[in-house]
Amino acid sequence: MEKLLPDRLKAFWRSVEEGRMTGEEFDAEQKRLLSECSRTWEEALLLEGRGDLQESLLWEVGEYLHCGDAAETRAKCVQALSDVKGEWDGQVDSGDRDSVEEFYNRSRAMIYELMWWHTLAEDNSPLAYVVAMEMAKSEGCLRCLDFGCGVGSGSIVFARNGMEIILADISSPMLDYSGWRFGIRNLPARCIDLKTAALPDAAFDMVTAMDVFEHLVDPVRTVDELWKAMAPGGFLFGRFHAEPDEDRPHHIIHDFGPTLARLRELGFAEVWRDEWLWGHQVFRKS
Repeated sequence: MEKLLPDRLKAFWRSVEEGRMTGEEFDAEQKRLLSECSRTWEEALLLEGRGDLQESLLWEVGEYLHCGDAAETRAKCVQALSDVKGEWDGQVDSGDRDSVEEFYNRSRAMIYELMWWHTLAEDNSPLAYVVAMEMAKSEGCLRCLDFGCGVGSGSIVFARNGMEIILADISSPMLDYSGWRFGIRNLPARCIDLKTAALPDAAFDMVTAMDVFEHLVDPVRTVDELWKAMAPGGFLFGRFHAEPDEDRPHHIIHDFGPTLARLRELGFAEVWRDEWLWGHQVFRKS
């Protein structure tokens, strides 16, 4: 497998430990490589005529949700995580699939929250989508599924880089919004609403599940569904870890042991792990 960004950074740090590179040289190289990754993300998402990524993404969410004042849109995005918590607390039974699905079907704050996250203002972990896209290209993956696609930013990165991407989620509002985002970019979009439609069998060479499993009532059953949807030799690229966070009560899974055990039972083999940046893992279907 071609060396991905976290591997390259880890190798550079090894050079520091071995005295072949200074800490200052490492910092400069890490900044350069992350800037290249950020540029790929920004070039995929930035709309023509918009000055920067944050302005562009805030315009999109404001336009779609009929909030024409840029300052108000930004304030809603910054406030969104707290609003999500308010929509969840006391209203959602985290053990009831229907209750959780209803939350994602009514929440607008989730759209604002995800769009703000994708500006990279809080952290750069959405750039894992760029790493996944580069891996998919290097491995010759032709048909990809963005499982739990949210607002579709990662899907747009794949599509902008010439890859066939299908979006899937349980949130009809977020799927509608993602489809709208593809439309204003003149990109073809195929969306699957997981509440009403099943994934096709043996269809995908790569499945991304970015920060998804912690939101699922039954992640073990989801592993079975993804196994059926993946072609032999296909890759599952995701993050299977979430710390307890009182600000994110919608992160309902913290023990990923059963999920990882089910992956092994089905014959998934771990073929890659990000040991430097964000902790994602890649499993390959036998």
